[in-house]
Amino acid sequence: MRTAGFLLIMKIKTELIPLILCTACLHPEPKERDQLLHILFNLIKRPDDEQRQMILTGCVAFARHVGPTRVEAELLPQCWEQINHKYPERRLLVAEACGALAPYLPKEIRSSLVLSMLQQMLMEDKADLVREAVIKSLGIIMAYIDDPDKYLQGFELQMSALNDPSERVINATHQVFLPAFAAWTTELGTLQSHLIPTLLSNIEKILRDGEHGLDEHKLHLHLSAMQSLIPPLFALVLKNAPFASKAKLQGEVPQIEVTRFPRPASPLQDVATIIGSREQLSVLLQLYDNQLEYEGTTGWENLLWVVNQLLPHLIETVGKINVASASCVHDFSRYFWRLCRTFGKIFTNTKVKPQFQEILRLSEEAVDVSDTAGNGVLTKATVPIYATGVLTCYNQEEDRKLLVGFLEDVMTTLSLSHAPLDSLKASFVELGANPAYHELLLTVLWYGVVHTSALVRCTAARMFELLVKGVNEILVAQRVVPALITLSSDPEISVRIATIPAFGTIMETVTQRELLERVKMQLASFLEDPQYHDQHSLHMEIIKTFGRVGPNAEPRFRDEFVLPNLHKLAISNNQQAVDTKRLDIAIQLFEAYSALSCCFISEELMVCHFLPGLKCLRTDMEHLSPEHEVILSSMIKECELKVENRTVQEPQSSMSIAASLVSEDTKTRFLNKMGQLSTSGAMLANVFQRKK
Repeated sequence: MRTAGFLLIMKIKTELIPLILCTACLHPEPKERDQLLHILFNLIKRPDDEQRQMILTGCVAFARHVGPTRVEAELLPQCWEQINHKYPERRLLVAEACGALAPYLPKEIRSSLVLSMLQQMLMEDKADLVREAVIKSLGIIMAYIDDPDKYLQGFELQMSALNDPSERVINATHQVFLPAFAAWTTELGTLQSHLIPTLLSNIEKILRDGEHGLDEHKLHLHLSAMQSLIPPLFALVLKNAPFASKAKLQGEVPQIEVTRFPRPASPLQDVATIIGSREQLSVLLQLYDNQLEYEGTTGWENLLWVVNQLLPHLIETVGKINVASASCVHDFSRYFWRLCRTFGKIFTNTKVKPQFQEILRLSEEAVDVSDTAGNGVLTKATVPIYATGVLTCYNQEEDRKLLVGFLEDVMTTLSLSHAPLDSLKASFVELGANPAYHELLLTVLWYGVVHTSALVRCTAARMFELLVKGVNEILVAQRVVPALITLSSDPEISVRIATIPAFGTIMETVTQRELLERVKMQLASFLEDPQYHDQHSLHMEIIKTFGRVGPNAEPRFRDEFVLPNLHKLAISNNQQAVDTKRLDIAIQLFEAYSALSCCFISEELMVCHFLPGLKCLRTDMEHLSPEHEVILSSMIKECELKVENRTVQEPQSSMSIAASLVSEDTKTRFLNKMGQLSTSGAMLANVFQRKK
């Protein structure tokens, strides 16, 4: 009954809105009008979306009828009174009203009082919904402001909005505020002279400040803003082109290809919307491509700025990026991809690619391999960003061939010069995230598999490890494993050793029984073939791989292969006469056993392999590293106690062996000791908290 009464009251209140507004419009007494508008804004305690829209619609009708002077004198004071109201719904109404009333206010008030009100709410309001509404209203305000002196204030508001903690606010900034602000900067001539250069300078500062810890989120926000400015930048280039005066709509206009432009984040970022219509854009695009292909860019100031200032600045900045930052590489790649797709294939081929190629110098017949050592550009993020941000923009056969050739040249040059492979790895990680490029990447690696240089074959073997996790099992069976088997019988032992991490990753990720058996046989041959008996580097790689993949591999493989072979390697290491080699293997074994301790290990395996292996390892550490020996002794003691006291009932399969076997006292001693060790401290500090 109470609910029905409440709904009836709300209905009556809603129906009062037009009556109040009509009376406020027509009443001759200012004081009475003020009271009526006060009632309107306070009629509903917490207006919902529909009720707010009714009030706003009424306010707009009022504004149209009474004119700018009365809107300023009568409606705006009501908004100002509510700006700090305790209910967010009321503040939301104010934020929305500022945008809805913008076209009906005197221009001086729009760029002063209203802008100040919205600025205050953006900075101070704690409700995400309110700040989101503020951003949308700011977008409307920007479309009406014509005072150049307000540009810097608008820029500061934009930067504040981009740094807002709320994703809703940031999305609204990209969808509404940025496009509107960019349109204004285009009119003012500050898009190329201030807005984009300032954002780029901020990006450079973030990269400089991030030498000891990059703020990837802040960088992402700035690059997203740069992406949002690509459509207005291209529209500016078209509108100020030498052919702009010839762009007349005559006869039938050809359709623009659906895939010609990247999908815009909002309709306001659609190039056709910015230009005025798809028909007008179509005419301009035809003239644009013709001008680039046959007539050049002489006198085309806006495009020359992109070619001669923006692109070199961007490419220089890219060279300063830490290639290990995957998110940073991805964001810059997306920026270049959108830039190239928006400006078109001719622009990409004639203006963008040559600038990258000049920097990378892979187009020359003779590459100076010594140049890639140290800080050479081929070791920088320039490589993955060019490969994934520029060479993937278009997907014709010649485009794919160019990408394949580039990656092959990079792999060859880095390998022959003994340079770090980080840039090539970053390219594979970024491209490998898209299944459409898996075949292409396998083609590149096969080039490495059959290369005449063992250094290149070694690189190819190591690159397979990066690709295995993302490739479907059919490709693994048909393309990856045969290539690795070929490399595993290579004349050079270094190439054979380089296949081990990839074989391990296959054991960690693949489910096909036949495939797993083939890989297991290959790993077994490395362990059992007499020719590898004294291969220290091979044993190091196998133990390291076992420690990395063992916790995630199929339990049967871990139980029947990994643990028994670790035990054998631990026994063998007891007989090693060279102390340096013995310590190397012992430390790798220590890390592998520590990693595997997080898995469920049956009592039989604990007794037959895990504990005996730990005891062999303790024997090594007694002579070579007493700090490790103390930890191993604690682990062994607790394992033995647990085995002795184990009941018939099986432990929970999800229980970490380390967590269940080691007492709090032992755990404390272990962690205290780990702080003194020089190896694997970060990884082992959490060993007892990890779960299978």
